[in-house]
This record gives sequence, structure tokens and C-alpha cells, in this order.
Amino acid sequence: MLADPGRDCPLCPRLVSFRSTWRAAEPSWFNAPVPAFGPQEARLLIVGLAPGLRGANRTGRPFTGDYAGDLLYETLIHFGFARGTYRADPDDGLELIDARIVNAVRCVPPENKPTTEEIRTCRPFLAAAMAQMPRLSAIVALGKIAHDSVVVTLGERMSRAPFGHGTRREIGGHTVFGSYHCSRYNTNTGVLTPEMFRAVFSQVRSFLDAA
Repeated sequence: MLADPGRDCPLCPRLVSFRSTWRAAEPSWFNAPVPAFGPQEARLLIVGLAPGLRGANRTGRPFTGDYAGDLLYETLIHFGFARGTYRADPDDGLELIDARIVNAVRCVPPENKPTTEEIRTCRPFLAAAMAQMPRLSAIVALGKIAHDSVVVTLGERMSRAPFGHGTRREIGGHTVFGSYHCSRYNTNTGVLTPEMFRAVFSQVRSFLDAA
């Protein structure tokens, strides 16, 4: 299994149809499975849910072009996992340091809600992306879907490693940190505050610095 699906990946018919609709409507957008971003030799992998329609699906870089990226990249810069200036543009020159980002589902789903089958179908790409990282030590899973997909990919049952914000578990030789997704909805409703989000990455920074 390739680590990245091809531009015209045919595996999920509903997502293929949605992708085709937006290619016709917005031909200048990326409108394809979004590849991972960051160095393969990184020790940290951040796993998101799926590309946002007007975010990564438009720009072609994870968490780039919507609010979730504002909070994520600001936090990564703060804790030394990125350098440069995030301008919601894949050509902004932002670099990740010892960190890599990938989505559990590579294609944008309607209403940002992939089906269980689509999550399962895309999981081998997540496994392959992990296998590409020889120094992988820590994983931050953003949201329950990403967390559960990581848990299954690492060979554990979801019932034995339930999702929760601020959780930390050793699974399959990796340390998995759980966080609520940094979406605008979660922050607007108070489910996730910037302080809560930074607290997760503070744990990750301390863990990697001590390794």
C-alpha cells in the first residue's frame, strides 16, 4: 500500500463523487487526497480527521486555509514544532520541525463527516504513513475519529483505549495523546480552549524532550 493515495483515488465512491463535483465547481482548488506534511524523520505525528472543504481540500496542505489551522500552527510554533509564519497558504514557507501532519481520511467528505466504511478504507494509508516514519515516538490524535483510527492502526481495540481529551496511552510501542479537534465549532462552543489545546502539546514537548 502506498503511503499516499493517487490524485484520482477510486476507493470511496461517495468521496469520488463529491470530489468530482468540486473539481467542476472550483477547478483551481486542490480537490484531491491531501498528502502528509512534514519530515518523515519526525518523532511526532499529528493525526486529524479529514480535509476541510475550503481548507486543505482547497490548498492541498493539512489544516491550511481554515480556523483549525490557525490554532494548530500557532500552537506548533509556540512549542518549537514549526518555524516561520503561517498565512493559510501552502506557499507561506512554514516548516515543521520534528513533526508531521496527516489526516485519518485523506479526501474531503460531505459535511465533514466520513462514513465508517470510508474511515476503514483509508486506514491502510495511515498505517503506511506511520511506517514511513522510522523515528516515530509520539502521536497526537485530534478528535475521536482520528484517535480511534490510530488505536486500530496500532493494533489495539478501541474499547481498551477510549478517546478523551488529555489522555496519554502507550499503544503498540508509541505514546498516543488525545485531544479534542481544534475546529472552530469546538472552540466557539467552549469544548476546547486554546489553553486546553496548548496543555496537550506541552505534555508532548516534555515527553519528547525527556526521551
